[in-house]
Amino acid sequence: MTKRIDQAVIMVGGRGTRLRPLTETCPKPALPVLDKPCLMYLIESVAAAGIKKVILACGYRSQQLVEAIGDGSHIGIEISYSFEDEPLGTAGAIKKIENMLGETFVAANGDVFADIDVKDEIREHFSSGAAVTMSLTPVDNPCEFGIARVGPDGRISEFKEKPKPEEAFSNLINAGVYVLEKKILGLVPENSQYDLSKELIPRLMERGERIQGYGLKGMWRDVGRPSDLIGANLSAAERLFGKEGPTENGAIRTEIGGPFFLGEGSVISDSFSESSVILKECVVAGSRLKGSLVMRNCRVEEAEISDSILGKGCKISPGSTIVRSVLGDGTLVPPGTAIIDNEVKK
Repeated sequence: MTKRIDQAVIMVGGRGTRLRPLTETCPKPALPVLDKPCLMYLIESVAAAGIKKVILACGYRSQQLVEAIGDGSHIGIEISYSFEDEPLGTAGAIKKIENMLGETFVAANGDVFADIDVKDEIREHFSSGAAVTMSLTPVDNPCEFGIARVGPDGRISEFKEKPKPEEAFSNLINAGVYVLEKKILGLVPENSQYDLSKELIPRLMERGERIQGYGLKGMWRDVGRPSDLIGANLSAAERLFGKEGPTENGAIRTEIGGPFFLGEGSVISDSFSESSVILKECVVAGSRLKGSLVMRNCRVEEAEISDSILGKGCKISPGSTIVRSVLGDGTLVPPGTAIIDNEVKK
């Protein structure tokens, strides 16, 4: 009989400091990818693997996360929440709910955009007999992540967190989706801050436990920086609609190039969009957008926006230029203003 897993823990306690000012009003996992909280893509991936119970280990702005994600009934699963008064780290957060977990479960970092095949990773875990199976994906710059050396049988023989360029022996990084045996939590101290990849994984390797690597299948992106959040939206738009973007009823006398998304109730007219995403209830008129994300309920009139994010409810007045910047929710930009690299230029 095929073994099954029916539980997953997703760690969503981080503050998302590199995405400020957006994360001053919204927890990072609730930031939108095509008008859906980024975290929902991972939750749906977990649900597609047959998992029925998901526990979110929360910290920063947890109540907003509860409101954004809900109880899971809309996708046929049960979502519950574990709240931390003090940060416990990824392993510490799992240790806190140890008595709620079965012998084998999925664990994941919730601060990424992931639309992936979790079922296949579970299958790899059971077939290898590993204590931990770690998802891996190649990146161009592995120095910001944990990197792994993998043997012919898929076993991870070496793992290093955030190596210096001269120490980077692999471009395969830890994508933060794991299958874990509950027994390993015996090595995690009670009520302490303890990290899964930085502390627990190396300790398990020292003890000779098998850590299996799994080559991720599907779409995965880190969303640590504004450019990553824009990229996640563009990747999702391209996957859904192709490279040319959809023909939308709300696009009037507008030239569209590259991935494009126009949310429900939004209108773009007499404008140009190159590789940009506009979320719901927005109005864009007489403007040029390039490589940008316009979040819901924004108004953009006769302006140029490039490589930027407009937070919810921004109003951009005629003659304005926004370049390589992130505007917080509700920002009002006066006529003729230039904001470049988050600084107002006179």
